[in-house]
Formats: sequence, C-alpha cells, structure tokens
Amino acid sequence: MFSPLALIGVVVVSCLMSVAILGSLLRTSVPGISRWCVAYALLAAAALWVLTAGAQPRQFVIIGASLIALVAALLLVQGTRQFFGKGPARHEESAAFVTAFVALVYFTCVSPNIDARVALISILLAYARITVGTLALRHAPRDGARYPYRFVAAATYLGALVHVARAVAVAFGVVPQMTFLQPSPWNVLFVGLAIVTLPCMSTGMVMLAHDQLVRRMEQLASIDELTGVLMRRAFMARANVLLCHALEKGSPLSVAILDIDNFKAVNDGFGHGAGDRILTHIASVISARLRPCDLFGRLGGEEFAIVFVDARKTDAVGLTNALRLAVDRSPCEGVRCTFSAGVECVAAGDTLAGALARADAALYLAKATGRNRVVTASAVDERDVVKSD
Repeated sequence: MFSPLALIGVVVVSCLMSVAILGSLLRTSVPGISRWCVAYALLAAAALWVLTAGAQPRQFVIIGASLIALVAALLLVQGTRQFFGKGPARHEESAAFVTAFVALVYFTCVSPNIDARVALISILLAYARITVGTLALRHAPRDGARYPYRFVAAATYLGALVHVARAVAVAFGVVPQMTFLQPSPWNVLFVGLAIVTLPCMSTGMVMLAHDQLVRRMEQLASIDELTGVLMRRAFMARANVLLCHALEKGSPLSVAILDIDNFKAVNDGFGHGAGDRILTHIASVISARLRPCDLFGRLGGEEFAIVFVDARKTDAVGLTNALRLAVDRSPCEGVRCTFSAGVECVAAGDTLAGALARADAALYLAKATGRNRVVTASAVDERDVVKSD
C-alpha cells in the first residue's frame, strides 16, 4: 500500500512543476498568474513541511501547514477572480477563512478533535475549488474554444467532490477516526484522488493563460491601437460575414466610407500628435453613436468605413448624416472636426468590394463639392448631393 507520505511527496513535485510553468508566464502580465504562482509555491512549502515532519507531526506543524494551505487556497480563488477581471479580494471570504483557522487551532490545541479538523479543512478546500470552477464556467467565452474553461471546471469540481466526500465520511463516521498521514486505505484513497486533480487544475490554469494570450494576439492583429476600432483586414472579414447573413435573410445592407476633411492641414498646422488625437476623438464620437449591430473600422490613414446592418440606402444616409453632425458639433482641442462620406447599398448578387468602390467614388464627389457632406453612389453620375443640416 502507498504511504500518504509518498503521496505528499508527489504533491511537492507537482506544485513545484506548476510554479515553474506558471512562473514562465509572469512576464506576459496576464492578471492572476502571480497569485496562482504564489499559491502553488505555498502548497509545495506546506507539503514539504509535513513531509519532513514525518508520520507524527507536532501541533505547530499541523497548524502552520494548515494555515499555509488555507492561504494558498484563498490565493487560487483570488487569482482566478483577477484573471477574469474581477476584484480579487472579498472581505467576507477572508473573514471566513480566518474564522476557520481559529477553529482549526481550537480543535488542535484546546479541544483536540481529528474529525472536526479534517472536515473543516476539506470543506474549505472544496469551497475554493468549486469557486474556481464556477468562475471558469461563468466567464467562458461564447466565441472561440471553451475547452480550457470546461477542463478547469471538471478538474476543480472533481477535486471538490473528493473533499466533500471526505468531510461527509468523517462527519457521519463512515471511516474510522485517523490522522491525516495514517497509512490506511481510506487515507490513501482520499489523498490520492485529491492529488490527481491538483496537477490537472494547474494544467487547466496554464491553458486559460494561453487562451488569453492568443486572444490578446488576435486583438492586436485586429484592433487599431490608436482609435480602438477594427483594422482594415478584420473589418473586411467581419463585413463579409455580415453580407453573407444579409443575403441569406434577404435583408438590406449598406456601407459608408468616411474621410476626415482637411486632415493633412491639421497635421501640418498642429503636428501629428494633434492629428492622432483628432483621429481618436472622431472614432470615439462615431463609436458611441453607432447602433450595436453596425460595424465600424479604420481602412487606413484618416479613412473609416461603416457597415449598416438591416438598413437601406436612405436609412444609411440618415444615420451617416447624424454621425456627421455629431462630429461637427464636438470640436477637439478647439479644432473643428468634419468628415465627408459616400454611401451605397449592397444589392443582391453584389460584392462587398464592389459596394465599397461605389461608396468611395461617392466620397470623392462629396470632397469635390464642398466637403462635410454625405453623397450616395447613385449621385455620382447625377451630381445630386445629399446633405442634411
């Protein structure tokens, strides 16, 4: 039969490996990893302390190792909250762990009760694992791979089930009273199952960190750093998806191309820093007033594009004019900001590139006929400028 001490040795090795792997990700600045790393380091320290104390550890070893384990469990929970962008600490949770530790000291030194001590630690460890698993499931992204989040939930829930089963078995006298390190089939079973889920949980946390890094890289590749809107490639990809959906449903789809008026003069007169701030300002004004279903992106330089979902050409003209007026009425650093725009509707059998080309031609007409106006593609030949004040 395996000795619980041998299994504790496995815990030490497993936790140290987790520290090494998670530590390699510290420089990525992913939230929560530092707490996870410290938590596994503390678990390794607690397990090593118990291992060196032998089969009959003294009271101060039991209390000290238990305190370290409880702090580690709390850090795992806090790190997971921080990873998902939540406040890591909760006062009532910390107070509950402190109260539990006081009770642990009482059942160790004042009124020794092995069963109460085992049940108490098992419940707290189960709570920590359940919380981590629930956070992972609750914040699993709706788009992309959800496997890492489900893997973490499965590992934590399985570990929590083992701890709960141990607490229930002790509370109802299913297993005989015994110390944590006493070599018995029950101890080997419970400790072994809990240990198996520990590296699975740390592996899942590494998978979560990797998933966030991938998403961060995707965001850097698709979001314009200056304005915070989609870059050209990402905009075109998502716009084509919207076009396919519109064609399948038979609903209208319109596009608009916007170009900031006299932007070169702004750069020459006020400097490129002011030009960047104007780009950011206009993008934020437009983003704040777009409908949630619409798509906004920067094609390059001072040129932007919008896809209006379920909007005919006249609707798109009205929406674009509303954006034009909003920009016109909100100067940036004392500089009046305006844009010109061309609007076109994507017809059945049409392509996005074709519609954007016609909208671009309408934009040039808007520039040529005075700027700060919206022109439809059909007006390119008719010279019928659409402008509403």
